[in-house]
Amino acid sequence: MLNFITLSAVRLFFFLLACSLLSCVPKPVVRGELQGQIKWQGEVHVQGDVILAEGSVLTIAPGTKVVFLPLPDAMDDLNQHPYFPGSEIIVRGQIIAQGTAREPIQFQFVDPTAEPGSWGGLNIEGSERAHFEFCIFRQSDSAIHARNSWVVVENCLFEHNLVGIRFHDTNILIEKNLLQNNDAGIRFHFGSPVICKNLLRNNGKGLFITSEPREYTIENNSFIGNSPYEVSLGEGVQEAVVLKNNFWGKQTTASLPGKLYDGRKDDWLGTVDFLPMRSIPDPDVGGQWNR
Repeated sequence: MLNFITLSAVRLFFFLLACSLLSCVPKPVVRGELQGQIKWQGEVHVQGDVILAEGSVLTIAPGTKVVFLPLPDAMDDLNQHPYFPGSEIIVRGQIIAQGTAREPIQFQFVDPTAEPGSWGGLNIEGSERAHFEFCIFRQSDSAIHARNSWVVVENCLFEHNLVGIRFHDTNILIEKNLLQNNDAGIRFHFGSPVICKNLLRNNGKGLFITSEPREYTIENNSFIGNSPYEVSLGEGVQEAVVLKNNFWGKQTTASLPGKLYDGRKDDWLGTVDFLPMRSIPDPDVGGQWNR
């Protein structure tokens, strides 16, 4: 009987020790400015306006979860455009976040049930390199917001954000991503984007071009069920926008203009040139790992 009690006590001790190690050890909380060569892995908590200094490099390992914490208004110094309310990362150096299909990198709010806009975003400004692959972004204001930078976004999932990808004056490749259930999937003005083989579905606006698109390629994407508009043009777009060779779901040449906010609805705006339309989706659209 004594041996049984002793064995039970030992088991209980090791059980409590394991629980302590797994759940009671506090996660690292990142605040302030980051400098030098930095690597994140495991679970990292972010609070406030975290700035990656110019000349610094942040590398995020596959499988890492980056969790954004609530921020009292009194602590939120950078909360006006081009920044956002809440915790965010301001990238003035380089960021490399390359996960894998088996181990994606996640960016989300600490409460997984919170609304879109619960954290700010990744504000990339003047960066020589920002590369995101196999990443998941949820609950942000603008998950990726790039200005005057060089950016690659491929095989990522954006869902339940106010804006998935937002940029201006930026050279950016956006390829094989799934953007769904955001207020807007992709929003930009100026810039030189290549936007190919993405699946934009069930967003409020699939693609929102606000002003003066320049050299751009937007083709072989699938726009499905974005409501009210698959594509919306802002008042700064007065020329035709070429969106040939994209797939539009069940829309036909007759019905698709009703899902476009362009010169057909407001004669101040340019019109979307969508012909020819793809009859079937590109086989690589939206990647396959996150379906």
